[in-house]
Formats: sequence, C-alpha cells, structure tokens
Amino acid sequence: MPKAVHASQAKVLTDIPNVGKSIAQDLRGLGVNTPADVAAMDPVATFEALRTPMGKRHDPCVLDTFLAAKDFMNGGPAQPWWHFTPLRKVQKLTPE
Repeated sequence: MPKAVHASQAKVLTDIPNVGKSIAQDLRGLGVNTPADVAAMDPVATFEALRTPMGKRHDPCVLDTFLAAKDFMNGGPAQPWWHFTPLRKVQKLTPE
C-alpha cells in the first residue's frame, strides 16, 4: 500500500510516510491513534513516554520519525526520517 502524498490522504497511522506497523503500534500504545493525533502530538513528549519500564530510552531515530510524521501531518513534504536528525541534534532534543 503506498503512503500518503499529502496529509489529507492519511486515513490511518501507517499511511503517514516513515510510520510502519511497529511505530504505529508504539503510537497507539501512547494514545496517538489517528493521523490527526499525530498532527497535534508533541514529538519529544511522545518519545519520552516510550521509555521502557526500566527507564531506558528508545533509539533517537524514533524521535526523528515522530518529528517527520508530525511535520508531514502539518503540511510538510514527505521526507525520510533521517532528514530530521540534524534538527534534533541542533535543537538538542535528546542527550548525546
């Protein structure tokens, strides 16, 4: 199934570029159930909420994926998640 080209085409989470089954499952587990929820979410807070029960963070590329998904759902072009890695690093959204 092809991904959405525009945010208005995204009907389910996996329609959003960079969001596959695993990321969609993570998002649903945090109460982010629809593309509209992605548009409204705080990517950093959502990433922080994914900490394991032992307090371990997920790989920062997951945050990059959340940033890409939110940007797309708010009208940005579809871009690979790694396009957001420099932004995350410059803004120091996660510790190095």
